[in-house]
Amino acid sequence: MTHTSALAPTVSLFPLNAADHVAALQAVYEATPSYWQMYHLPATPDDQAARDLAAMAETPGRNLLGIVRRIDEADPAAGVEMVGVVDFRLHWPDPNLVYLGMIMVAEPYQRQGIGRAAWRVLVPWLAQSAQMTTARAGIEQFNPGGLQFLQQAGFVLNGETARVQSGKRWVRLLYMDYDLKREAT
Repeated sequence: MTHTSALAPTVSLFPLNAADHVAALQAVYEATPSYWQMYHLPATPDDQAARDLAAMAETPGRNLLGIVRRIDEADPAAGVEMVGVVDFRLHWPDPNLVYLGMIMVAEPYQRQGIGRAAWRVLVPWLAQSAQMTTARAGIEQFNPGGLQFLQQAGFVLNGETARVQSGKRWVRLLYMDYDLKREAT
């Protein structure tokens, strides 16, 4: 899956697996220290990528996709680099609903349109190929940047909230929905 636009960076998404992508995913996590600090962790846990990829393999419908971009847009031979990850689960918690766990872009690449471009790549696939009708995301109430990102991507608060435990802390999730039915045509 690839997105190209004159106004946004060109990004592609590809499926991650534990055999080939632990180091690249761990590098993205380590390049995003503010995410872990939000959860009062001093740094990325050393084995986070391996644990997430193992959990993905054991969880029906869960997918981790790497977000890649060209190292040099003007030189196709320069190669690509993984700068982010999209984590989602199909048909959960309801049929035809996809739960978006995370769109993470490494901090050096944030605020460049990469997360929005990745979402625009994923939306048609979710609506048409995976035949999902709604995308849902739960955003922590203390993550205003994440809330703003989802709102700008077209998600709307649906009025549902939940308290969930994150380590030793409890956090409130605000749930947001994106209508994928409009993308299916």
